[in-house]
Amino acid sequence: MNETIPRETFDFFKRLEKNNNRDWFNENKKEFKEIEAEVKQVYNQLFQMLNIHDEIDKMKMFRIYRDVRFSKNKLPYKTHFGGSFSRIKPSLRGGYYLHIQPNNESFIATGFWDPNKEDLLRIRKEFEQDDDEIREIIDNKMFKDIWGTFVGDEVKTAPRGFDKEHKAIDLIKKKQFIFTKKYTDKEVISANFLTEVDTAFKAIRPYFNYMSDVLTTDLNGVSLI
Repeated sequence: MNETIPRETFDFFKRLEKNNNRDWFNENKKEFKEIEAEVKQVYNQLFQMLNIHDEIDKMKMFRIYRDVRFSKNKLPYKTHFGGSFSRIKPSLRGGYYLHIQPNNESFIATGFWDPNKEDLLRIRKEFEQDDDEIREIIDNKMFKDIWGTFVGDEVKTAPRGFDKEHKAIDLIKKKQFIFTKKYTDKEVISANFLTEVDTAFKAIRPYFNYMSDVLTTDLNGVSLI
C-alpha cells in the first residue's frame, strides 16, 4: 500500500504563509515535525519505487529553513517540501525532484537543472551534429502527453561559437534541459499519487538513456568513463 501525503501538510503550510516567523514556527514545531515524518515516508517509498526500474544512489529531502544570507526575501521558512533523487554516477545522468506545496503548486521535475560548462557544451555539440534522436524522444506522443516540452533558461540568440541559423538552435540555445509536471492539491493527497509520479518518472527514461550516452562519450562515440 502506498504512503500518502497527509492533508494536514497543506493546512500547515497555508498557516505558515501567514505567520512566517520564528515565534509562530517554534510554537507549532511539534506539529510540523509530525507532518514532516509522515511526508518523509512518502519520499522514502518513492526512492524504493524508483530503484525498481532505475538505479538511485541517494534521496535528499530538503530542510524547511531558508538560506536568507544572499536573498532579498528574508522570510525564515519555506512553505513547501522538496526532495531530490540522484542516479548513480558517472554512468547514469539526470535526476528526479518532488515538490509538495499548497494552492495547486505541487510538481515533479526531472532532467538537467544546472549542467556544468563541459556538459553543457557537450550537449550543445551533440544537438549541433545530430538532433534527430533527441527530437524523436521528446516529440513522442506518450512522452509529450505526460511531460509536455522543455522548460528552463536559455540564451536569447545563440551561444558563442554556434550558428544562430542552425536548424537545432531552439535546442542549442537552452541552458537547462528540464521537464516539469504539475499536480493539484487533491491529486497530491490521493491514494494513487505515488503511482502516478512513478509512472511519469518511468516515462522519462528514453530521455535519460540518451543524455547519459551523450554525456559519457565524446562526439565520436568513444566512452569517457
